[in-house]
Amino acid sequence: MQPVQQSLDFLAELAAGGPVRLLAEAFAAAGHELALVGGPVRDAFLGRAITDLDFTTDATPDEILAIVTPISQAQWDVGRAFGTIAARIDGETVEITTYRSDSYDHTTRKPAVEFGDTLEGDLLRRDFTVNAMALRVPELKLVDPSGGMDDLIAGVLRTPGTPEVSFGDDPLRMLRAIRFTAQLGFTVAVDAAVAISEMRESISIISVERINDELSKLLKTDAPRRGVELLVESGLAELIIPEIPALQLESDEHHHHKDVYQHSLTVLEQAIDLERSRDTSPSPDLVLRLAALLHDIGKPATKRNEPGGQVSFHHHDVVGAKLARKRLRALRFDNDTIAAVSRLIELHLRFFGYTDGAWTDSAVRRYVRDAGDQLERLHILTRADVTTRNRRKADQLAFAYDDLEDRIATLAAQEEIDSVRPDLDGEQIMRILGIAPGREVGQARAFLLELRLDEGPLPPEEATERLLAWWAARS
Repeated sequence: MQPVQQSLDFLAELAAGGPVRLLAEAFAAAGHELALVGGPVRDAFLGRAITDLDFTTDATPDEILAIVTPISQAQWDVGRAFGTIAARIDGETVEITTYRSDSYDHTTRKPAVEFGDTLEGDLLRRDFTVNAMALRVPELKLVDPSGGMDDLIAGVLRTPGTPEVSFGDDPLRMLRAIRFTAQLGFTVAVDAAVAISEMRESISIISVERINDELSKLLKTDAPRRGVELLVESGLAELIIPEIPALQLESDEHHHHKDVYQHSLTVLEQAIDLERSRDTSPSPDLVLRLAALLHDIGKPATKRNEPGGQVSFHHHDVVGAKLARKRLRALRFDNDTIAAVSRLIELHLRFFGYTDGAWTDSAVRRYVRDAGDQLERLHILTRADVTTRNRRKADQLAFAYDDLEDRIATLAAQEEIDSVRPDLDGEQIMRILGIAPGREVGQARAFLLELRLDEGPLPPEEATERLLAWWAARS
């Protein structure tokens, strides 16, 4: 956290120009209050970049719209039912919300919205004290009715009122608390942590879409591990994504295996480090992080105690991919994300056969073909999956994967491996074999593709000769 006076100076500078000044002047001229609120104020004191400009006011949504329209380039009222109007002002998007108080009736999935009449009342209904501070503009007065500054200095997440009332008003706040531990590096106050555990069942009234949003935000933080751990410790994970706590496999005195749960968290951390260092994937990469966290969720269902004290998890990659598809569908992730994550989980063990013996060029081509557009993520996930403390073994695996990537690059340069296709297209196949469109054309293409993967590109004459030989043998 940076010095308070420095933060106040920064907020004053922010309020002196751009959209903040224009809004402050417009609302004052209309006889209404306006305050910068929540995240922007908190982040200013933490020295974090301010990415959103959120305001609150005593004006109604209709009055807000009337005030901002003359000074904005665009307006959106999709949040009108919740008292929020968004606008594009001086090149930045802002949101202005009427003082309000929302709560759930403990049976429905949507909050009931009631508008308030004071800034202090609006702040006291917010989720945590560090988010319940506001800067009145244009007068630049800091309003902190619940001691948010003290909690900000202490790095503590505390609710403005009792946590039972706060989480009862909106159970999603339990997930927000967990996300903020990862995002801000804060700890949850003891009474709030106890309330989360005791009230976790109430998360069932929250829509899946809102839960998805919070879970995604958690995984996209710089260091999500502690948040995931709190998700499990509180019991919320059992209700939202039970495959994660299920990774805490039991072992007996005769059969030993590494801690799959802790291993998965380490893989997540290592994948994030590689994601940043390789700088070839979008960051934060939600698909990669989901795959890293879920890559071993097939192990509980496939665990077998073998003779000699060994433990096996045969086919946990295939089982895990199916479980991931099912869970991510239930959490309403989009189809592209589901397909990518499940594919990565299905393929995450493929490389480990590379160290058992030299792969042929054909095997390398198949690895690339099967990975498709997930190849770079598969590179990262496979490297991150090495968590052994045996330095020699870790180095051997790293050197082997370096070799595999070098071979992929070489083959790509030679053969444009990223777009491997049969050496003859459908029209050529039909002309050579004298057949009409149909299943046989597809079978011929499949044969030529396998030939291409096995032997690399062939001259048209040789490809034709091999196709005719295949056709004759087939007939």
